[in-house]
Amino acid sequence: MGFESDTVLLAIVSLLSACQHGYYAGLVGRSRKKHKIMPPAVSGHPEFERTFRAQQNCVEFFSIFLVVLWTAGIFFYEEVAAALGLLYIFARHLYFKGYTTSAQGRIPGFYLSLISLFLLLTFAALGTTNRLLKKYLDLNIFKEVHHMF
Repeated sequence: MGFESDTVLLAIVSLLSACQHGYYAGLVGRSRKKHKIMPPAVSGHPEFERTFRAQQNCVEFFSIFLVVLWTAGIFFYEEVAAALGLLYIFARHLYFKGYTTSAQGRIPGFYLSLISLFLLLTFAALGTTNRLLKKYLDLNIFKEVHHMF
């Protein structure tokens, strides 16, 4: 099996997330039209400002998400990373929908997305540490932990 077959779930989650970003950008455009806010203005009606800010926050976190998703998927377990990636996408959906309704509405989705990112980061760190130890010290901590149980 090649690299492509080992990362297909990560690719699917990445593409879904990119589609989500495109959808959110479209919602910002619709809100601009609805409230007659011409680019480059980013202020105006509160509903537009919340929609714009929700989309921008998603963009700000996108690179972090992709890095920890792929690192966790390649160095830990692809299935675990993909599942957490889907949870992150769902959390961003909650965040975006909540924020467009009210500033307070963003909080549950925001916290869930942070938890998803933290777990992905943790698994990425564990996976890369294991690979580093295996490569340079011939020590496989995953195998050692597995033998303990």
